[in-house]
Amino acid sequence: MSDEKNINDNLNDDANQFADHRQDPAPQFTENANPILYDGKNVAIIAHITLIGWIIALFMNNNTKNEFASFYIRQMLGLMIVAFILSFIPFVGWILNIIMLVLWIISLLGAFEGQKKLVPVLGEYFQDWFKSL
Repeated sequence: MSDEKNINDNLNDDANQFADHRQDPAPQFTENANPILYDGKNVAIIAHITLIGWIIALFMNNNTKNEFASFYIRQMLGLMIVAFILSFIPFVGWILNIIMLVLWIISLLGAFEGQKKLVPVLGEYFQDWFKSL
């Protein structure tokens, strides 16, 4: 009976040590993850992923404003509005939406490279119209 008690005590000690050891990294992970999650480049890339991604990026950029992220949030809002309007114009609008896709790719590549690349023709207007974001 004494051997069983020793084995159970040893197992309990091992389990407690393992549990204590596994709980420590969580706060450290949160501290390390915050700068990565709220990095302007990452937020800018997230803004390019559909309307839901844009909304998430807007909320991520709301507390700690990052000029790089704000730049691409404005660009994407403008591209989405123009693409939405063009989708109601038969045939010509659909062809122009292909051009909007090319502009979206240019913007996404700029975000990946970490450079502020204005969308050709409309980029300056987007920055001016949506400067409050």
